[in-house]
Amino acid sequence: MRFPFVHVGYNISVMHELSIALSLISAATQAAREAGAGSVLGLRVRVGVLAAVDEDALRFSFALASEGTALEGATLTIESVPAAGWCPVCHREVEIQSIQAIRCPSCATPLPHLAHGRELELTSLEIIEGEPIHDGAVR
Repeated sequence: MRFPFVHVGYNISVMHELSIALSLISAATQAAREAGAGSVLGLRVRVGVLAAVDEDALRFSFALASEGTALEGATLTIESVPAAGWCPVCHREVEIQSIQAIRCPSCATPLPHLAHGRELELTSLEIIEGEPIHDGAVR
């Protein structure tokens, strides 16, 4: 039996960001619980430009995934981290202008190691103290 082709229309990027959002919610919930928080008002995340994260898709996914959790309605602040590497010739950290050419913009030396740009870090939470958050807790 043959089935006709059906266009499903799933955006793979959003699916990737949804898994990141779920991980952020899990980590933030654990950190908030350990801090004795009653709820979370906001969280700050650092995302490197080379981390392959679409910020709009992450915001959308976070809003969707946080529904019914202690993070529902929390503000997601995303700090974009530029790509940078250490230039062994100039002896300084330099911002990478293009991922296609990972070279020092001053002397054109190839950069052997990236110092920044691949981050995906939950850096802080804005919380309200109160009855501690429990597993699966809804606000």
